[in-house]
Amino acid sequence: VRITRECLNEGLAAVKPGRPVSDIGRAIEAHATKNGVSVVRAYCGHGIGETFHTALQIPHYYEPEADTVMQTGMIFTVEPMINQGGWGHRTWDDGWTAVTADGSRSAQFEHTLLVTEQGAEILTVP
Repeated sequence: VRITRECLNEGLAAVKPGRPVSDIGRAIEAHATKNGVSVVRAYCGHGIGETFHTALQIPHYYEPEADTVMQTGMIFTVEPMINQGGWGHRTWDDGWTAVTADGSRSAQFEHTLLVTEQGAEILTVP
């Protein structure tokens, strides 16, 4: 749980206008790897706009093709899922519940943020 929160914080610290969104995943994955845990790849952060889930995707692992450049005024989520075992997952028959493929423990934290000239302004805290 501690490492997952740290991964979220590393991702938030990587938010900077003019940089690609892949910087977020790079920071999260580097911290996870350094701590011997893995980053789930099946789920990602997403843009927030007139619709809740916009097409903008924020991978929580390094994906060089995630080259959308962060711009002041963008709003999106960063919500890494970190596993003690491998990054694989499976979905239960209910079509909603996701579990680790290897039965290992997992944790997730999430924030919605606004990209500012200084970096990330977290919108999901009082």
